[in-house]
Amino acid sequence: MDFHAPVTLENDFVRLEPLAPEHAEDLAVASEGLEDRWYTAVPSAEGVPAEIARRRALAAEGVMNPFAIVCRDTGRAVGMTSFCDIAPNSRTVEIGYTWLSPEVHGTAVNPSAKRLLLEHAFEQCDAIRVQFCTHFHNRQSRAAIERLGAKLDGILRNHRIGADGSLRDTVVYSILPHEWPTVRSGLDARLARR
Repeated sequence: MDFHAPVTLENDFVRLEPLAPEHAEDLAVASEGLEDRWYTAVPSAEGVPAEIARRRALAAEGVMNPFAIVCRDTGRAVGMTSFCDIAPNSRTVEIGYTWLSPEVHGTAVNPSAKRLLLEHAFEQCDAIRVQFCTHFHNRQSRAAIERLGAKLDGILRNHRIGADGSLRDTVVYSILPHEWPTVRSGLDARLARR
């Protein structure tokens, strides 16, 4: 397996499906209520089809493997995530460009999706490093990444220029193969309580 290969991953809570135009209607609904998050890029309801097309184009170029996050209990897509910054020769990958509907924040959805992606990266793709990046001011994302058990690598100051021209400091975290068993146990314990 490689990070680019289309694959469907699922557990008791979520199914990660290759992102497709058929997910647009659900994702348009899921994006509502996230418009005020200036520190992250979530498409508007009207912008969802263009974002799906953009991610699929990046997949065709081999630089991203995008997924729709589908709740198993409802069958509805409630967000997007991806393998990105794929470096197959280095066996490293980033899990990123993730956003979720406000209705599933604080539920089993995010840890379930991350559990599936991390398992695939380490156990099927033989990753030597899985990275997570987020905006310095995205406290909710930083807390979620830290709850996974990822370690802080550092802060890249003035790392990117935002769509509004603001400068972004990027917080970088990672998980290494020898850390994965502990991270997996922690995620499994969290999900067993759901």
